[in-house]
Amino acid sequence: MDEAAFNIRKKTMDNELKAKADKRREQKMCRRIITCLIILFAFCAAAAGRLFWLQVVRSAELSERVDAQSEADRKIQSPRGMILDRDGKVLAISEVAKSLYADPTMTEKSPAEMARLLAPYLRISEEAIEERLSRDTAFVWLERTMDNDKYERLKEFIAKEQIKGLRFVDENRRYYPNGTLAAQLIGFVGDNDHGLDGIEMVLDDEIRGDTQKLRLTTDSNNVPIFDSALEKVLPDKERSVRLTIDSTIQYIAEKGLDEIVKKNKPEGAAVIIMDPKTGEILAMASRPNFDPNDYGKGNAAAYKNRAVVNLYEPGSTFKPIMASAALDAGTWTENKVYHDIGYIHVDDRTIHNWDDSGMGNVTLKDILKFSINTGMAEIGISTGGAVLSKYAEKYGFGKPTGIELPGEGEGILFDPEEMSRVDTAIMAIGQGIAVTPLQMVQAFGGLANRGTMMKPFVIKEIDNPDGSVYKKTEPVEAGRPVSPEVSRTISRIMAEEINSGGGINAKIDGYNFCGKTGTAQRLNAEGTGYAEGQYIGSFVGFGPLEDPQYVVLIVVDNPSGVYYGAQVAAPVFKEMMTDIVRIKGIRPADPSAVNAGIFRSEGGSVRSSLPPVYVDADGILLPSFAGFDSREVNEWLNEAGLSFIPVGTGLAVYQHPDAGTYVEPGSDVTVSFTR
Repeated sequence: MDEAAFNIRKKTMDNELKAKADKRREQKMCRRIITCLIILFAFCAAAAGRLFWLQVVRSAELSERVDAQSEADRKIQSPRGMILDRDGKVLAISEVAKSLYADPTMTEKSPAEMARLLAPYLRISEEAIEERLSRDTAFVWLERTMDNDKYERLKEFIAKEQIKGLRFVDENRRYYPNGTLAAQLIGFVGDNDHGLDGIEMVLDDEIRGDTQKLRLTTDSNNVPIFDSALEKVLPDKERSVRLTIDSTIQYIAEKGLDEIVKKNKPEGAAVIIMDPKTGEILAMASRPNFDPNDYGKGNAAAYKNRAVVNLYEPGSTFKPIMASAALDAGTWTENKVYHDIGYIHVDDRTIHNWDDSGMGNVTLKDILKFSINTGMAEIGISTGGAVLSKYAEKYGFGKPTGIELPGEGEGILFDPEEMSRVDTAIMAIGQGIAVTPLQMVQAFGGLANRGTMMKPFVIKEIDNPDGSVYKKTEPVEAGRPVSPEVSRTISRIMAEEINSGGGINAKIDGYNFCGKTGTAQRLNAEGTGYAEGQYIGSFVGFGPLEDPQYVVLIVVDNPSGVYYGAQVAAPVFKEMMTDIVRIKGIRPADPSAVNAGIFRSEGGSVRSSLPPVYVDADGILLPSFAGFDSREVNEWLNEAGLSFIPVGTGLAVYQHPDAGTYVEPGSDVTVSFTR
């Protein structure tokens, strides 16, 4: 083979070998690519499966787990709707307040050191602060809705000490501008913006705002950026509620209770004032009391709305109810004569008058006017237990009134089928049964309203955020237990009791009011008998007789010293209603009997100028403000260092405390004006 042929063959073989090598490399590369694709596909499939597992299969579980860790911390409420009195005066409103939160991952100091520094400024204990800052989380609340002065002090302290990991955020806080006024009725709101008592709880779904979730933005290191942690814009506010309460009357009622507490030191006390024509509750208060702005300082006794919840034996205040039942049933007449010897035997029981004395021949007027137990026992026996029970039920006793407040009691009545003669007799004098103050007010509202009894209510209307009416409460008739003629008869007799009977301490000069005092032994804690040496004094009244506009009940639970209703409750009724009729401009039946001394100077004419402020060891001497306008009165009171509570417009016609009274610096002075 020549050389040329050899070279050609060699080149051909080299090309074949190279082609085979290239083909092997291509095959190897393809296998690698396929392997990589298989691996990549498998990875993607696994990732997709995991994503499906987390987002679909375990979505609910994981969401619950996350929410359980931070749900309370990642939500904020819109402003609650306002609570107003009948005239639109604010009783409860939401305001913006500062809340403090921390990111434990950003704090440079130890939880213990942080707790030591912050404890003097926060409501929670040092131990609680340390526990919260030790949690494995990036967000914990330290204090919600603090007072502005506390916020300013704490903000300055944090800046001074250069404490990191703490931030403030705006939140809504419930504020009660009148402090303790109507506290049990209004209730209060917890840190989670849920109503915990009173109207705040009953209407929580109506007035509580929407929930908005907080948003946390993190940097590349997954550290929250605090400036964007919480949304700045809150949801729209919710509905507001207008109550039937009259703030002026409420203030007068509470002032009366405070006088009772100061003078008689009872375990508790309650007052209700209602419009008998509509059933609207104009005032409702209990003692002891609390401030809903700082409800944590209260206790169970202070939170209790005794006017609605408490059960008690009404004693003699129940006698007009039983007397009206006997008259309406025809088992007794107004002029029927009963001979009172001071006691009466009923089977194996002897019932005595309160003073053990007898009054001889008496009629129904005398029996009620002087609260004769023997006469009422005889009326009860003559009428019968079944009839008395029927009328008690017609008056609403033994069942809740249905008022829009929590915890209302039902009361206790005898089983009419099992009543003995003794049961009937003691029921007639207001013993052996239990009632609530609200039931008593409802019942006497029926007597005051010519036999038509109205259901008590406290919610006048609920308004939408735009001001339109969402729901309005209309007066509801609760029954007609007795005829108009019987109600007029009992009302007239009750008016005589105030004018010249056992209720003389409740007499209001120039006005005809109706009333009845009551004193009863206090039930023991078990409700199985009476507590030794403990009593409940009460007074119920309504009027004016010519046109009843108010029915009032005052109950004083276990006062110290004197305990008769005529001594502990009747005088306070007089003070309350004297203030109310003058402030509300109710004309007296006998104007000449009204003491107008506080309205005019000694010469009978209005003074041209107020006297200088006079201060001595007894305090600040109040002059008569009669005839002066609010500007003049305000200037004088401001100079004297006294608080001015104006009512109405025009010229002064009434003041409390009265002219000539010494008051302490800073005291409230109420002055009523009219045109």
